[in-house]
Amino acid sequence: MRLVNALRLTGPGPAQRYPPPCTALTGAGGKSTALFRLGRELARERGVLLTASTHLAVEQLQQADRHMVIHSPADLKHVQPPRSGEVLLLTGPPGADERTSGLAPAALDVVNELTREHQLPLLLEADGSRRLPLKAPGEHEPAVPAWVNQVVVVAGLTGLGRPLDAAWVHRPERFAALSGIDLQAAITVGALSSVLASPEGGLKGIPDAARRILLLNQADTHELQAAGANLARRLVPPYSAAVVSRLQGTAPDEEALAVYEPAAGIILAAGGASRLGKPKQLLEWKGEPFVRAVARTALEAGLAPVIVVTGAAADEVQQALSDLPVQFVHNPDWESGQGSSVATGARSLPPECGAAVYLLSDQPQIPAALVRSLVELHSRTLAPLTAPLADGRRANPVLFDRVTFGELQQLSGETGGRSLFARYRPEWLPWHDASILLDVDTEQDYQRLLESDAA
Repeated sequence: MRLVNALRLTGPGPAQRYPPPCTALTGAGGKSTALFRLGRELARERGVLLTASTHLAVEQLQQADRHMVIHSPADLKHVQPPRSGEVLLLTGPPGADERTSGLAPAALDVVNELTREHQLPLLLEADGSRRLPLKAPGEHEPAVPAWVNQVVVVAGLTGLGRPLDAAWVHRPERFAALSGIDLQAAITVGALSSVLASPEGGLKGIPDAARRILLLNQADTHELQAAGANLARRLVPPYSAAVVSRLQGTAPDEEALAVYEPAAGIILAAGGASRLGKPKQLLEWKGEPFVRAVARTALEAGLAPVIVVTGAAADEVQQALSDLPVQFVHNPDWESGQGSSVATGARSLPPECGAAVYLLSDQPQIPAALVRSLVELHSRTLAPLTAPLADGRRANPVLFDRVTFGELQQLSGETGGRSLFARYRPEWLPWHDASILLDVDTEQDYQRLLESDAA
């Protein structure tokens, strides 16, 4: 997928409907490449402004459509905003070392005002790395202004397995102190994870309100891609998301390989089961209530948080799950239909969630492997909808990307999440086991489920 989509710098519709991003890039291993790639992608829909609070190589300036040298904040009065499709780069003057100086904080504040006035995306390179794959920040970096709303921390995976020295790491002594390994020792996934997770390492200087994204670049081999996935799972959280990428020598659609974000589980357990005549959430399956089996599946699959929407038999449902690390939200309008429960669950999602898997409390037979497969497929596509396909039929559970959360929150009555299939093209996960098609609405359905387990 495109890097601009993986970092969620664009909305699901026309650019004019969404506030432009204000993003700083820090770290090493492809930061400048990412800066100009993102600028070019964002410029497909509007003008884009790039700048830096640190040095840029003079040879990089030609990647912008227009470059202006800023000596003082007063110079910014004469800046013509970039036209639609244009990338404008603002830097300080070049020096004898063939590098431009960064803009001072006062000038950056004026740049921010300019981008807000004209509703322009702003991308800012906020530290240097001497073109090495890895680094540890110095005392006075990164220089990230407080008004930045997103920070992308870049790390080059080609530094893994290399000796911890100045050939591979900018400030190796500082990296050694943060990682706990000695100079000249091979850099491990654990060592890099420690640096990236440190408040004095990768997380240094990030404004409290900014979204934190880890860009694990240079995943040029299957081994490095696996290492990137390992790092991503270790570091989300404290990062809001992690993207595994390879930016050099790839087409735009192949820049980002996978996106790792928190995926929540929402268990719909509010129905009154009028056709069955008793709360099906509490029917027994393998010695435990349906809803407990579903909750354990969600937890085993790694969904977090797991939110249980209650309605009918709310007290009994909570009692059945009292010892599990799940959250409860009550839908007082549960009798109006499943749509209100879907909306109640969506409104309960924390802001950092990248996706939510909706599980039905009358499907205890759904395996955790299926849920994990949905999440893994979604990480490679960020499709709005990801759903299983069994015997040529759509099945549950369904994973909804965060771009759909607003619409899910507006559902009501009998209109459930399936209504979104008419608006979005789903990503299908072929599944060999047709038993996932069965849900329990009647006593006959319940007996069929029990018989299928005994077979």
